Amino acid sequence: MTDISTLLIGGIPLVVVIFGLVEFAKVFGLAGKWLTLFSLVLGVAFGVTYKLATAAIPVDFAGWFVVVIFGLALGLVTSGLYDFVNNRIPAAKG
Repeated sequence: MTDISTLLIGGIPLVVVIFGLVEFAKVFGLAGKWLTLFSLVLGVAFGVTYKLATAAIPVDFAGWFVVVIFGLALGLVTSGLYDFVNNRIPAAKG
């Protein structure tokens, strides 16, 4: 069973780590829609991995469904937040 405390304790730090990795990917020239896709993929991967690490391996469809939805939600949140911030805050020159 997933409760909100699990999401807050694990999910928020994961979002911060993903933002950091996305910023790191910019150094290597990743930009635009590819950067958004990279953020989504990282979110899904980290979300699924987090759920599998903090609970028993699911044995039924409902358990796997929760794991996949958590990963997808984290991926969508990170890519959506990245796009939101990126489109509203000008890049720092320097």
